[in-house]
Order: sequence, then structure tokens, then C-alpha cells
Amino acid sequence: MDRKLLEILVCPVCKGELIFKKEQQELICKADRLAYPIRDDIPVMLENEARKISLEEYDALS
Repeated sequence: MDRKLLEILVCPVCKGELIFKKEQQELICKADRLAYPIRDDIPVMLENEARKISLEEYDALS
């Protein structure tokens, strides 16, 4: 994932900051508890493609 791209990407729902999880190839929005997938180095920033993160995952981000 390109560093500059990561710096400018925001959550499409709340416009908040995203956390890059390299192992899972996801961008996480803590505010909305959504995980956006990265496929072939392209972030899929569509709400209907995002998955809800569990409370356990959310707690691990803190």
C-alpha cells in the first residue's frame, strides 16, 4: 500500500481517520467499526463492501 495514498484516504461514511492493517489487508475505521478490504493493492472504499468489526477486534485496536 502506498504511504501517500494511506495519508489521504478517509472513511467514506464519517470522513474519519483509517488504520492500515497490513496482515489482514484492510483499512479500519474505529468510529464506524468498519473494515474496508484492500484487493490487489487497491482499497475498496464502499460501505457495502466493508465488514463490521467485532467488539473484540475493536478493543484490540485501542
